[in-house]
Amino acid sequence: MSQTATTLSAGPVSTNQGLERWQRGRGQARLRLGGAAITVLILVMLAAIRCNVNPSDFARGIAKALPLLGMFYPPEWSAFARMVQPIGVTIMLALLATLLGTCLSVPFALAASRNIAPPWLRWTSRSLIALERGLPEIVTLLLCVAAFGLGVFPGVIALSIASIGMLAKLLADAIEEIEPQVLESVKATGATSWQVIRYAVLPEVFPSVLANCLFRFEVNVRASVLLGAVGAGGIGYELNVAMESLEYPRAAVAVLASFFLVFFSERISDFLRARILAGGKL
Repeated sequence: MSQTATTLSAGPVSTNQGLERWQRGRGQARLRLGGAAITVLILVMLAAIRCNVNPSDFARGIAKALPLLGMFYPPEWSAFARMVQPIGVTIMLALLATLLGTCLSVPFALAASRNIAPPWLRWTSRSLIALERGLPEIVTLLLCVAAFGLGVFPGVIALSIASIGMLAKLLADAIEEIEPQVLESVKATGATSWQVIRYAVLPEVFPSVLANCLFRFEVNVRASVLLGAVGAGGIGYELNVAMESLEYPRAAVAVLASFFLVFFSERISDFLRARILAGGKL
């Protein structure tokens, strides 16, 4: 009887203690969250001061931009027929750069994989990949323009190099995630290094290659529009020419064409990548 009474009396006490610990932990979490919010706010304020952010200038800029936006309406729909070819150039530029970048990224990825390449080769390949990833596409394009002149070809070279940096890193990470038993089982048959790559590595990472290739294609479509404005051709070049000649209704058509081009390329890429990663057929 006394034991039962002791148990019943201890129940509310332990419950209260648990509630107190929960409230104490919740209070500490709120303090940490508040401290983090204050820190971020201070950093934002310091960045705004350093960048000379002025709300009044922003308000005046919006007031000036509204009449300018009115100059884009109504769009010059008759100019769309002249932009079909630049749209096709943009798509072909992105497609060719994606295919070249994918093919060239495979050897870099193999050389950058811990379970395939020796340490010195992996370090060298990883360093080259990091160097390229740190170089913006527009800088690469300017270097290619200086070497090859204006046109679509420098754009293809610039986007291909950018694709190598991104795809090689993703593919190398996918190769390093292959189960060691898969590679060891193929090596146990007496296969050479190239046969291990052919029959064990490539089949394992092939879905990842396709999915990342599609993702890079949509990135290249967006990048080709931007690079076109600085001399790579395509719809971006048409937009830049229209803006410089103050043909705003024509520029509005180019903007809408660029928007729908990027939008549909992303939707198609998302659909195909979902099918591939889910193990379905294209």
